[in-house]
Amino acid sequence: MAGKTVSSEPPAKAGLRQALSAPVRLVMGLVDIPMRAWQKLTGLNGMAGVFLAPNMLIFTVFVLLPLVINFIYSTTSGGAIFLPNRTYVGADQYRILFDCGSYLDPSTCAADTFWAAVRNTAVFVVFQVTTMLIAALATALILNRELSNRGFWRAVFFFPVLLSPVVVGLIWKWILQREGLLNYALSPFGFEPFSWLSDRFWAFFFAVFVSVWAHMGFYALILLAGLQAIPKDLYEAAAMDKASPTRIFRRITLPLLMPNLIVVLVLALIRAVQIFDEVFVLTGGGPGTSTMYITQFIYETGFASSLRNPGLASAASILMGIVLVILTLVQLAASSRNEKKGKRQ
Repeated sequence: MAGKTVSSEPPAKAGLRQALSAPVRLVMGLVDIPMRAWQKLTGLNGMAGVFLAPNMLIFTVFVLLPLVINFIYSTTSGGAIFLPNRTYVGADQYRILFDCGSYLDPSTCAADTFWAAVRNTAVFVVFQVTTMLIAALATALILNRELSNRGFWRAVFFFPVLLSPVVVGLIWKWILQREGLLNYALSPFGFEPFSWLSDRFWAFFFAVFVSVWAHMGFYALILLAGLQAIPKDLYEAAAMDKASPTRIFRRITLPLLMPNLIVVLVLALIRAVQIFDEVFVLTGGGPGTSTMYITQFIYETGFASSLRNPGLASAASILMGIVLVILTLVQLAASSRNEKKGKRQ
Protein backbone atom coordinates (compact mmCIF):
# COMPACT_ATOMS: atom_id res chain seq x y z
CA MET A 1 0.00 0.00 0.00
CA ALA A 2 1.29 3.41 -0.95
CA GLY A 3 2.63 5.60 1.86
CA LYS A 4 3.66 2.69 4.13
CA THR A 5 7.14 1.33 4.63
CA VAL A 6 7.76 -2.27 5.43
CA SER A 7 10.55 -2.91 7.94
CA SER A 8 13.06 -5.55 6.86
CA GLU A 9 14.24 -6.03 10.49
CA PRO A 10 13.54 -9.56 11.82
CA PRO A 11 10.84 -9.63 14.54
CA ALA A 12 13.24 -11.19 17.09
CA LYS A 13 15.82 -8.47 16.58
CA ALA A 14 13.19 -5.72 16.71
CA GLY A 15 11.82 -7.15 19.95
CA LEU A 16 15.32 -7.30 21.49
CA ARG A 17 15.98 -3.72 20.49
CA GLN A 18 12.73 -2.54 22.05
CA ALA A 19 13.43 -4.51 25.22
CA LEU A 20 16.88 -2.96 25.57
CA SER A 21 15.64 0.55 24.89
CA ALA A 22 12.71 0.28 27.33
CA PRO A 23 14.82 1.15 30.46
CA VAL A 24 16.29 4.13 28.63
CA ARG A 25 12.84 5.39 27.67
CA LEU A 26 11.67 4.88 31.26
CA VAL A 27 14.56 6.88 32.72
CA MET A 28 14.21 9.66 30.15
CA GLY A 29 10.48 9.81 30.81
CA LEU A 30 11.10 10.21 34.55
CA VAL A 31 13.68 12.93 33.92
CA ASP A 32 11.35 14.68 31.51
CA ILE A 33 8.71 15.30 34.20
CA PRO A 34 10.77 17.64 36.45
CA MET A 35 12.50 19.19 33.44
CA ARG A 36 9.18 20.22 31.90
CA ALA A 37 8.02 21.59 35.24
CA TRP A 38 11.23 23.61 35.63
CA GLN A 39 10.94 24.95 32.08
CA LYS A 40 7.37 26.12 32.71
CA LEU A 41 8.51 27.82 35.92
CA THR A 42 11.66 29.58 34.61
CA GLY A 43 11.30 29.56 30.83
CA LEU A 44 13.97 28.59 28.33
CA ASN A 45 16.60 30.81 29.95
CA GLY A 46 16.27 28.91 33.20
CA MET A 47 17.15 25.65 31.44
CA ALA A 48 20.66 26.99 30.84
CA GLY A 49 21.27 26.88 34.58
CA VAL A 50 20.25 23.22 34.70
CA PHE A 51 22.79 22.20 32.09
CA LEU A 52 25.52 24.47 33.47
CA ALA A 53 25.07 23.26 37.05
CA PRO A 54 27.13 20.01 36.74
CA ASN A 55 30.05 21.86 35.14
CA MET A 56 29.87 24.65 37.68
CA LEU A 57 29.83 22.08 40.49
CA ILE A 58 32.96 20.40 39.11
CA PHE A 59 34.64 23.80 38.63
CA THR A 60 33.79 24.82 42.19
CA VAL A 61 35.02 21.58 43.79
CA PHE A 62 38.20 21.10 41.77
CA VAL A 63 39.22 24.69 40.87
CA LEU A 64 37.56 27.43 42.91
CA LEU A 65 37.58 25.67 46.30
CA PRO A 66 41.28 24.64 46.04
CA LEU A 67 42.13 28.26 45.15
CA VAL A 68 40.36 29.52 48.28
CA ILE A 69 42.00 26.86 50.46
CA ASN A 70 45.39 27.68 48.92
CA PHE A 71 44.95 31.36 49.77
CA ILE A 72 43.97 30.47 53.35
CA TYR A 73 47.10 28.29 53.63
CA SER A 74 49.21 31.25 52.51
CA THR A 75 48.07 33.16 55.62
CA THR A 76 49.21 30.41 58.01
CA SER A 77 52.54 28.98 59.15
CA GLY A 78 53.97 25.70 60.43
CA GLY A 79 54.60 22.27 59.00
CA ALA A 80 51.18 20.79 59.78
CA ILE A 81 48.94 19.88 56.86
CA PHE A 82 45.49 20.28 58.42
CA LEU A 83 44.29 23.86 58.78
CA PRO A 84 43.08 23.55 62.43
CA ASN A 85 46.68 22.67 63.40
CA ARG A 86 48.20 25.69 61.65
CA THR A 87 48.83 29.18 63.06
CA TYR A 88 47.32 32.25 61.41
CA VAL A 89 50.05 34.77 60.54
CA GLY A 90 48.30 37.06 58.05
CA ALA A 91 50.59 38.34 55.31
CA ASP A 92 53.85 37.19 56.96
CA GLN A 93 54.54 34.57 54.28
CA TYR A 94 54.32 37.23 51.58
CA ARG A 95 56.61 39.52 53.61
CA ILE A 96 59.16 36.69 53.82
CA LEU A 97 59.07 36.25 50.04
CA PHE A 98 59.60 39.97 49.42
CA ASP A 99 62.18 40.49 52.19
CA CYS A 100 65.22 41.22 49.99
CA GLY A 101 68.20 43.55 50.02
CA SER A 102 68.33 43.30 46.23
CA TYR A 103 65.94 41.26 44.13
CA LEU A 104 68.73 40.74 41.59
CA ASP A 105 70.87 39.02 44.23
CA PRO A 106 69.01 36.05 45.77
CA SER A 107 71.64 35.68 48.51
CA THR A 108 70.36 38.93 50.09
CA CYS A 109 66.78 37.58 50.36
CA ALA A 110 65.17 35.77 53.28
CA ALA A 111 63.66 33.31 50.76
CA ASP A 112 66.87 33.03 48.73
CA THR A 113 65.84 29.78 47.03
CA PHE A 114 62.59 31.37 45.86
CA TRP A 115 64.34 34.29 44.19
CA ALA A 116 66.94 31.96 42.68
CA ALA A 117 64.01 30.01 41.20
CA VAL A 118 62.42 33.25 39.97
CA ARG A 119 65.68 34.29 38.29
CA ASN A 120 66.13 30.85 36.74
CA THR A 121 62.53 30.89 35.51
CA ALA A 122 62.91 34.35 33.97
CA VAL A 123 66.06 33.33 32.09
CA PHE A 124 64.47 30.05 31.05
CA VAL A 125 61.32 31.80 29.77
CA VAL A 126 63.34 34.24 27.63
CA PHE A 127 65.45 31.55 25.95
CA GLN A 128 62.79 28.84 25.76
CA VAL A 129 59.98 31.00 24.37
CA THR A 130 62.27 32.67 21.82
CA THR A 131 63.60 29.31 20.65
CA MET A 132 60.09 27.85 20.65
CA LEU A 133 58.69 30.62 18.45
CA ILE A 134 61.53 30.39 15.93
CA ALA A 135 61.48 26.58 15.80
CA ALA A 136 57.68 26.32 15.60
CA LEU A 137 57.47 28.96 12.86
CA ALA A 138 60.25 27.34 10.83
CA THR A 139 58.62 23.92 11.22
CA ALA A 140 55.20 25.26 10.20
CA LEU A 141 56.66 26.97 7.12
CA ILE A 142 58.39 23.75 6.06
CA LEU A 143 55.34 21.56 6.66
CA ASN A 144 53.16 24.00 4.73
CA ARG A 145 55.13 23.36 1.54
CA GLU A 146 54.33 20.68 -1.00
CA LEU A 147 56.36 17.81 0.46
CA SER A 148 56.20 14.15 -0.36
CA ASN A 149 54.64 12.22 2.54
CA ARG A 150 53.66 15.53 4.16
CA GLY A 151 51.20 13.82 6.48
CA PHE A 152 53.93 11.53 7.78
CA TRP A 153 56.28 14.43 8.56
CA ARG A 154 53.50 16.32 10.33
CA ALA A 155 52.88 13.26 12.51
CA VAL A 156 56.61 12.96 13.25
CA PHE A 157 56.85 16.54 14.50
CA PHE A 158 53.64 16.24 16.54
CA PHE A 159 54.47 12.87 18.10
CA PRO A 160 56.51 14.23 21.08
CA VAL A 161 53.45 16.22 22.19
CA LEU A 162 51.63 12.94 22.81
CA LEU A 163 54.31 11.68 25.19
CA SER A 164 54.05 12.12 28.94
CA PRO A 165 56.46 14.79 30.27
CA VAL A 166 57.90 12.17 32.62
CA VAL A 167 58.58 9.85 29.67
CA VAL A 168 60.22 12.75 27.80
CA GLY A 169 62.44 13.50 30.78
CA LEU A 170 63.45 9.86 31.22
CA ILE A 171 64.23 9.39 27.51
CA TRP A 172 66.55 12.38 27.40
CA LYS A 173 68.08 11.55 30.78
CA TRP A 174 69.08 8.14 29.41
CA ILE A 175 70.51 9.81 26.31
CA LEU A 176 72.48 12.46 28.21
CA GLN A 177 73.83 10.45 31.16
CA ARG A 178 77.54 9.63 31.25
CA GLU A 179 76.95 6.13 29.84
CA GLY A 180 74.20 7.40 27.56
CA LEU A 181 73.60 7.39 23.83
CA LEU A 182 75.08 10.86 23.18
CA ASN A 183 78.48 10.00 24.67
CA TYR A 184 78.41 6.67 22.83
CA ALA A 185 77.75 8.46 19.51
CA LEU A 186 80.57 10.96 20.15
CA SER A 187 83.16 8.41 21.29
CA PRO A 188 84.29 7.41 17.72
CA PHE A 189 85.28 11.08 17.18
CA GLY A 190 87.65 11.09 20.15
CA PHE A 191 85.35 12.71 22.72
CA GLU A 192 85.70 11.56 26.31
CA PRO A 193 82.51 10.62 28.22
CA PHE A 194 81.01 13.77 29.72
CA SER A 195 78.36 14.27 32.41
CA TRP A 196 76.15 16.67 30.47
CA LEU A 197 73.60 17.16 33.24
CA SER A 198 76.26 17.85 35.90
CA ASP A 199 77.44 21.00 34.15
CA ARG A 200 75.45 24.19 34.82
CA PHE A 201 75.59 25.47 31.24
CA TRP A 202 74.72 22.17 29.57
CA ALA A 203 72.02 21.35 32.13
CA PHE A 204 70.30 24.65 31.32
CA PHE A 205 70.85 24.17 27.57
CA PHE A 206 69.25 20.73 27.55
CA ALA A 207 66.41 21.89 29.83
CA VAL A 208 65.52 24.43 27.13
CA PHE A 209 66.17 22.00 24.28
CA VAL A 210 64.10 19.15 25.72
CA SER A 211 61.20 21.48 26.55
CA VAL A 212 61.19 22.87 23.00
CA TRP A 213 61.48 19.38 21.50
CA ALA A 214 58.55 18.12 23.59
CA HIS A 215 56.09 20.96 22.89
CA MET A 216 57.11 22.47 19.56
CA GLY A 217 54.72 20.27 17.55
CA PHE A 218 51.66 21.72 19.29
CA TYR A 219 52.61 25.32 18.53
CA ALA A 220 53.72 24.43 15.00
CA LEU A 221 50.25 22.97 14.42
CA ILE A 222 48.62 26.26 15.46
CA LEU A 223 50.88 28.22 13.11
CA LEU A 224 50.33 25.71 10.31
CA ALA A 225 46.57 26.23 10.60
CA GLY A 226 47.16 29.98 10.29
CA LEU A 227 49.37 29.52 7.23
CA GLN A 228 46.77 27.39 5.49
CA ALA A 229 44.12 30.05 6.12
CA ILE A 230 46.09 32.67 4.14
CA PRO A 231 44.57 33.03 0.64
CA LYS A 232 46.86 31.61 -2.04
CA ASP A 233 45.81 34.41 -4.40
CA LEU A 234 48.01 36.78 -2.42
CA TYR A 235 51.07 34.64 -3.04
CA GLU A 236 50.22 34.29 -6.73
CA ALA A 237 49.87 38.05 -7.07
CA ALA A 238 53.19 38.57 -5.26
CA ALA A 239 54.87 36.04 -7.59
CA MET A 240 53.53 37.89 -10.63
CA ASP A 241 55.05 41.10 -9.22
CA LYS A 242 58.34 39.19 -8.82
CA ALA A 243 58.50 39.87 -5.08
CA SER A 244 61.38 38.17 -3.28
CA PRO A 245 60.63 35.36 -0.77
CA THR A 246 61.86 37.59 2.07
CA ARG A 247 59.53 40.40 1.04
CA ILE A 248 56.60 37.98 0.68
CA PHE A 249 57.27 36.67 4.19
CA ARG A 250 57.51 40.17 5.71
CA ARG A 251 54.58 41.73 3.86
CA ILE A 252 52.11 38.84 3.53
CA THR A 253 52.87 35.83 5.71
CA LEU A 254 53.98 37.54 8.92
CA PRO A 255 51.16 40.15 9.16
CA LEU A 256 48.40 37.63 8.37
CA LEU A 257 49.93 35.09 10.75
CA MET A 258 50.22 37.59 13.61
CA PRO A 259 47.02 36.51 15.46
CA ASN A 260 48.29 32.92 15.58
CA LEU A 261 51.74 34.10 16.63
CA ILE A 262 50.26 36.07 19.52
CA VAL A 263 48.32 33.00 20.69
CA VAL A 264 51.45 30.86 20.44
CA LEU A 265 53.52 33.49 22.27
CA VAL A 266 51.16 33.75 25.23
CA LEU A 267 50.55 29.99 25.46
CA ALA A 268 54.30 29.36 25.31
CA LEU A 269 54.89 31.98 28.03
CA ILE A 270 52.30 30.40 30.32
CA ARG A 271 53.73 26.94 29.72
CA ALA A 272 57.31 28.12 30.28
CA VAL A 273 56.45 29.82 33.58
CA GLN A 274 54.86 26.56 34.77
CA ILE A 275 57.73 24.30 33.63
CA PHE A 276 58.28 21.40 35.99
CA ASP A 277 57.77 17.80 34.89
CA GLU A 278 60.39 17.09 32.25
CA VAL A 279 63.06 19.34 33.81
CA PHE A 280 62.51 17.85 37.28
CA VAL A 281 62.94 14.33 35.88
CA LEU A 282 65.87 15.40 33.70
CA THR A 283 67.99 17.37 36.20
CA GLY A 284 66.17 17.34 39.54
CA GLY A 285 66.81 21.10 39.71
CA GLY A 286 70.59 20.65 39.63
CA PRO A 287 73.42 21.00 39.53
CA GLY A 288 72.84 22.95 42.73
CA THR A 289 69.80 25.11 42.03
CA SER A 290 70.77 26.09 38.47
CA THR A 291 67.68 24.47 36.91
CA MET A 292 65.27 24.87 39.82
CA TYR A 293 62.21 26.79 38.65
CA ILE A 294 59.26 28.29 40.52
CA THR A 295 56.99 25.24 40.29
CA GLN A 296 59.71 22.98 41.66
CA PHE A 297 60.32 25.42 44.52
CA ILE A 298 56.60 25.30 45.36
CA TYR A 299 56.57 21.50 45.23
CA GLU A 300 59.68 21.02 47.36
CA THR A 301 58.76 23.72 49.89
CA GLY A 302 55.24 22.41 50.33
CA PHE A 303 55.73 18.65 50.12
CA ALA A 304 59.22 17.25 49.50
CA SER A 305 61.42 19.13 51.96
CA SER A 306 61.95 17.78 55.48
CA LEU A 307 61.38 21.37 56.68
CA ARG A 308 58.28 21.82 54.59
CA ASN A 309 56.34 25.04 54.80
CA PRO A 310 52.97 24.74 53.02
CA GLY A 311 52.16 28.37 53.82
CA LEU A 312 55.24 29.71 52.04
CA ALA A 313 54.61 27.36 49.09
CA SER A 314 51.00 28.56 48.88
CA ALA A 315 52.08 32.21 48.92
CA ALA A 316 54.55 31.52 46.10
CA SER A 317 51.86 29.72 44.09
CA ILE A 318 49.47 32.66 44.57
CA LEU A 319 52.10 35.03 43.17
CA MET A 320 52.72 32.70 40.22
CA GLY A 321 48.97 32.51 39.63
CA ILE A 322 48.79 36.31 39.48
CA VAL A 323 51.52 36.32 36.83
CA LEU A 324 49.61 33.72 34.81
CA VAL A 325 46.40 35.75 35.06
CA ILE A 326 48.25 38.82 33.77
CA LEU A 327 49.62 36.81 30.84
CA THR A 328 46.12 35.52 30.07
CA LEU A 329 44.70 39.06 30.13
CA VAL A 330 47.48 40.15 27.78
CA GLN A 331 46.50 37.37 25.39
CA LEU A 332 42.82 38.35 25.49
CA ALA A 333 43.65 42.03 24.97
CA ALA A 334 46.03 41.30 22.10
CA SER A 335 43.54 38.95 20.44
CA SER A 336 40.75 41.51 20.77
CA ARG A 337 42.98 44.24 19.35
CA ASN A 338 43.96 42.13 16.35
CA GLU A 339 40.33 41.18 15.74
CA LYS A 340 39.25 44.84 15.74
CA LYS A 341 42.17 45.76 13.49
CA GLY A 342 41.20 43.00 11.06
CA LYS A 343 37.59 44.23 10.93
CA ARG A 344 38.72 47.79 10.17
CA GLN A 345 40.87 46.54 7.34
